[in-house]
Amino acid sequence: MALGPKARRRWAIFILVVLLPVYIFVAVTLVGFLDRPPVLVELAIYVVLGVLWALPFKRLFLGVGR
Repeated sequence: MALGPKARRRWAIFILVVLLPVYIFVAVTLVGFLDRPPVLVELAIYVVLGVLWALPFKRLFLGVGR
């Protein structure tokens, strides 16, 4: 079932306003358990997690951007 433009927009706002802050909190908490890794390792973890959150929602955000 395809989502209409209005539904896509609503889901995108929900993801950005509710789910993204929760994801950020979880990511920071998990990295906090690593006992202060070296700065470059920590940076790499945040970059990977920053890209991974968006992959499942790629099609949704492409539809909203048009």
